[in-house]
Formats: sequence, structure tokens, C-alpha cells
Amino acid sequence: MNAGKIDIGKLKIVGRHAFAFGSALILASCAAPRDTEHHIVVSVRDQKLALLQKGNLVATYPISTSKFGLSDRPGSFGTPLGELEIADKIGDGAPAGTVFKDRRRTGEVISVDAPGRDPIVTRIIWLRGREGQNANAFRRDIYIHGTPEERNIGRPASYGCIRMRSLDIINLYSQVGAGAQVSIVQSPLVAVIPELNSASQMAETNHAVGVIR
Repeated sequence: MNAGKIDIGKLKIVGRHAFAFGSALILASCAAPRDTEHHIVVSVRDQKLALLQKGNLVATYPISTSKFGLSDRPGSFGTPLGELEIADKIGDGAPAGTVFKDRRRTGEVISVDAPGRDPIVTRIIWLRGREGQNANAFRRDIYIHGTPEERNIGRPASYGCIRMRSLDIINLYSQVGAGAQVSIVQSPLVAVIPELNSASQMAETNHAVGVIR
């Protein structure tokens, strides 16, 4: 290039890079902030889920983990243990009992304990593993989700996911966001959450927050 002349080609390249960088900044600023306030603790032993906000107990719910036990191996149908996080939330505004197939609404809504039916319903909270022991969780489609088989809540009955009653998953879904910590443990909740240091205190705490299930 001669002195005093402008290389139009180089200007176009610089302009494209500047546009891409600016677009990335705009998208990043529009992204929802990670939920660092909430922590979900799932006790396989108790078949219960506790929701904490800033370390304080908010609610407990009965749940159902895998009837095939604990595992993160693909094809095992087991529930993985360890530290995970919420990767995505699916089902905003869907009526209770809305059926999902491949994370999409089918248009069908079924009732609680509908005979012969066991689809994913109401809401999906998709989990991503943060450790080696649960590294396959996301691609295994491990969710916290609603189930029509509410009669089986409180005992292991799933194919790897964590099942909840429809009204409970709607409540939980409305409080947590992407990035929230999820711990799946074998120990009882009282061993993880100091507030639940006795059965009587658990009842009193749940009565106080109004979410005893």
C-alpha cells in the first residue's frame, strides 16, 4: 500500500471483527444472570428435595429418584450423585399435566395418575454435572421434572431423573434460575442442612414456610 492510501480490504476485516465483538457484548449483557442465591439439595435416602436461598431453608418436597439405583453411566437409568447445576428450564406457563416429548410440548394435558401413562409433564429443569462422577448428566437428559405418577412420589420409581408432583415442580421452577447449584446426596437431609437437625424441627420449619408435602 502506498503512503497516504487506505487499504479498503483491511478496513472491511477490522469492521467485521468490531461488529462481531460488539454483538457478543450485547448478547452477553442481555443474558439472564446466573442464579447464585438458590441451592437445591436432593436426598436419595429420604426421597426428599430441599430448596435453600442464601443458605436458609425455603421449602422441602417429596421426590422420586431412580428405581435402578445410583449411576452416571450411559444406559444405566441411574440417578447421578454429586454437584450439578441447572443448565436450562423448559415449560414456562404450561398448565399442570402438560406432556413433553424431547423437551417440546405435545399439546396433550393429562391428569394425575392417568392409567398407563408415564410421560414427563408440567416443567423440566435440565441438569448439568460439574464433577467427573456426573459428567454425563446433561447428555443423559437428567432432569427434575413433573410426573403424572404422583402415587409413586416418595419412593424410587424413575429412570434416572428426579420426579416431583406437578404443583411442587411449578413452585420450585418459579424460584430457581439457570446456574443454581444442585447437590444430589445419599445422606439424609438433616446431615446436610443444619436447620433440619431433628424430625420435629423439620416439621416446624416446613410449617413456618408453608410448604410441607
